[in-house]
Amino acid sequence: MAGDARNPTVRRRELGARLRAMRTEAGMTVEQVAEELLVSPSKVSRLETGQRGASPRDIRDLCNLYGVTDPARRDHLATLAREGKQQAWWQPYDLPYAAYVGLEADATSINDFDSVIPGLLQTPEYARAMHEGAMPRLSAAAIDQRIEVRKARQAILTRDDPPRFSAILDEAALHRPLGGPAVMATQLDRIVEACALPQVSVQVIPYSAGAHPALDSTFTLLEFAPPMPGVVYIEGLVGEMYLERPQDVAKYAQIFERLSQLALSPQRSVDLLAKQGKSFRTT
Repeated sequence: MAGDARNPTVRRRELGARLRAMRTEAGMTVEQVAEELLVSPSKVSRLETGQRGASPRDIRDLCNLYGVTDPARRDHLATLAREGKQQAWWQPYDLPYAAYVGLEADATSINDFDSVIPGLLQTPEYARAMHEGAMPRLSAAAIDQRIEVRKARQAILTRDDPPRFSAILDEAALHRPLGGPAVMATQLDRIVEACALPQVSVQVIPYSAGAHPALDSTFTLLEFAPPMPGVVYIEGLVGEMYLERPQDVAKYAQIFERLSQLALSPQRSVDLLAKQGKSFRTT
């Protein structure tokens, strides 16, 4: 389940971060490494970003090239490579966003800005309404599977070592009646309930705030324990995008901070959520 120390997505990223640091310490470029090992530069890059698993030979060759002789260090890299190829609980579901689920499961902090209710806070009924309105249309069986996965993902909020989860919502998310008034009333009650958890914070940007820095975007900023760098996840109609350059992560962190300043306080946001939930119940 979520939080497994052998999370393959995160192990690959940790390995990649360490390999990149080793290359930097050796003063070599990606192209130089590729030429020395007789592989393509794209392979080296994919190893360093965690998009590709490393073989025992890869680890041996890279350690030899970078002059890493410490047996413990080499063994640790080999362990990361081996665990990066294991199967995680979500992989049998063949999700288009499997990489994100892997990152989410091991994050120490998740900052989410969205125009709909974030997946970690969605009720099954709300999630079903979202999937039924999506294009291309999923089969009933596929929707049931996605809802099952979403419920499993939500367990990270109540595990022994939960991440800090901060969500900022555009007020429109509170008014758009996905699934109808009864579904929305239950959904907003669910958010209020989740806000009682010490590591969960939800804020709402009211209509009165006017323009803000993310009017044309939604994103999730995930942070991890060192040495893994943070990552920004952006999802849209054209697919998924992962931003890992420090300057990009810093930019989105600044935007999230600004959105937090424009939003209602957590308590005022909970009051608005409860008020809107009550309104749906009387509709």
